[in-house]
Amino acid sequence: MEKRMLVPNEIVDEVIAAGVKKSKLSALQMIILGTIAGAFIALGGYSSAVASHSIENFGVAKFLAGAIFPVGLMMILLAGGELFTSNTMILVGVVDGKVKLKNMFKNWFYVYFANLLGSVIIAYLIFVSGGLDVDGGKLGAYALKVAAYKGSLPFYKAFTSGILCNILVCVAVWMAYGAKDVIHKIFAVWFPIMAFVVAGYEHCIANMYYFSIGLFAKTNPAYAEIGHFTSEKLSHISIEAMVQNLIPATLGNLVGGAIFVGLMYYLALKKIPAKMDVNRTLNM
Repeated sequence: MEKRMLVPNEIVDEVIAAGVKKSKLSALQMIILGTIAGAFIALGGYSSAVASHSIENFGVAKFLAGAIFPVGLMMILLAGGELFTSNTMILVGVVDGKVKLKNMFKNWFYVYFANLLGSVIIAYLIFVSGGLDVDGGKLGAYALKVAAYKGSLPFYKAFTSGILCNILVCVAVWMAYGAKDVIHKIFAVWFPIMAFVVAGYEHCIANMYYFSIGLFAKTNPAYAEIGHFTSEKLSHISIEAMVQNLIPATLGNLVGGAIFVGLMYYLALKKIPAKMDVNRTLNM
């Protein structure tokens, strides 16, 4: 009977192999696939906001948003795409000696800014299509609320929240690498991503969309009026605030994905067992 899930130490090899493939993509491939991935995450963010923005019960609203948001990562893993946050695990291939350090940084650079491009494109299309006019403009007010909150976070909160976020995101991708059919991949992704959304952690690529749509929403005074926004709150929605959030969130995502997930699993399941096997051989 064919296995439907790899065991943990086999997943390490899958992650390394994936990192090797990602490191060999051309710049144009990374830009195209990165733009697609940024767009998919943005679409998941918009859809989850449509479903949850008017629900007054905090827990129910979070649960519904969490149930819908994972569609973005599902589309990336099943249809194809390059997402910076999961690509942090390319570090495993570097540590294993199969990926050059410069190729990892090249991938991170192109994919990160391509994800930003995809996020901005979708945010603009949503805005000009009237997507924020849903529920009498309350969705536009909600976009302002989310962006203002993220823009007001201090560095340490965005950083530590970014670590927690990408632990869950990369565990989801890690398990998806181990799944051998579509259904198992979907469930591998769904629940950890739902957990990060419900918890409200900081995902730098999702934040690219939330800030982009917030900046577009800010140009329409009606949304601010509906949400009773003061000028002080609106001041947290700016390019400067976006950068101030993305820097710590990105660094936190790097630590959470590359070290807390990728490196830890590599050491536990591949590096340490290999050393133990060598020691046994030398002692025989």
